[in-house]
Amino acid sequence: MRWLIICALAACLAGCGPKPASDPVAQAAPSTAGSGDTLYLYNWNNYISEQTFKRFEAHCGCTLAQDYYSDNEEMLAKLAAGASGYDVLVPTGNTVEALIKSGQLRPLDKSALPHLKNIKPEYLNTWYDPGNRYSVPYAYSVTLLGYNVEKMRELALPTDTWAVIFEPKYLEKLRNKVTVLDSQRELTAAALKYLGYSVNDASESALKAARDLILRAKPYWAAFNASSYIKELTVGNIWLAHGYSNDMYQAQQDAARAGRSFTIGYSIPKEGAVIAVDNMVLHKSGRRPDLAHKFLDFMLDGANSSELTNQIGAGNPNADAMRYVKPEIASNSAIFPDRAALQHLEMMRDLNRAQRRMLARMWIEIKVR
Repeated sequence: MRWLIICALAACLAGCGPKPASDPVAQAAPSTAGSGDTLYLYNWNNYISEQTFKRFEAHCGCTLAQDYYSDNEEMLAKLAAGASGYDVLVPTGNTVEALIKSGQLRPLDKSALPHLKNIKPEYLNTWYDPGNRYSVPYAYSVTLLGYNVEKMRELALPTDTWAVIFEPKYLEKLRNKVTVLDSQRELTAAALKYLGYSVNDASESALKAARDLILRAKPYWAAFNASSYIKELTVGNIWLAHGYSNDMYQAQQDAARAGRSFTIGYSIPKEGAVIAVDNMVLHKSGRRPDLAHKFLDFMLDGANSSELTNQIGAGNPNADAMRYVKPEIASNSAIFPDRAALQHLEMMRDLNRAQRRMLARMWIEIKVR
């Protein structure tokens, strides 16, 4: 028994040793092409379909090597720690702005992007990259409400307003059956929208009002949950969740495939919500800008762009892709809001240091009270 314990401890210590350097070019070992014919993509997990991945490799006669991150802050931290060699990144709007300000991006050669014309005008020339000098819109999600259709109908509860997660008169019927995102920016943004503020209002008075609203509702919630709410909603453990449109699409599909006795619906609250647009950009440390431009233009083709939407229910800023998107997805107003709904959606902007500190203090207070 002592020998087994010693062996187990040795194995654990071996696993805790130093990790390899984070340079993707140094780490990768392409199997089908030389290192000069490899495109290095730093991407969100499950954010390009397998068939698209393979078809691009055939198209370019190169190898596509991917590394993954779970949020923008993780990606920024890795780059700040010295990771280099990534040709293409897929950051959200406010992170694009941060990367531009820190001089980390390579300007686009638009003559190499003939399919850029496919992007819908409302997703071009944004505040974070006027003129799209550095970024190409890729996909988007909306932060909204997902719910058990039958339970919400049975309880006569609204599904089109943030009030249902903040107001005790509704929450009394949903005690311990509601989850909200474990994200200080996202949850505060929902509270701000419900109170009539912009999601980017970082004044002390607005943030305190949002904090007080959250604290009043917190005793009724089952959890702050940003990881397993899809499963909890799918199996019926919760009836209402604050989360992302592509996650709610997945929950809906999972419940249908499992033959549940209920259905999952989702909707954008009438007060408005957060929209997060992810973009393809070229990092300055990338060694193959020619392959990077080829990848961007390949992904701008409507047929290629549509595959991610059909796979995970991601919103799509590509107009040409719409003819390839499944009709039941294309007609879903929570995934593809119309122009009127878009007027009530906002992208989150970065906060300054003082604002981040103030929000962090309030978040600590929310979590411990």
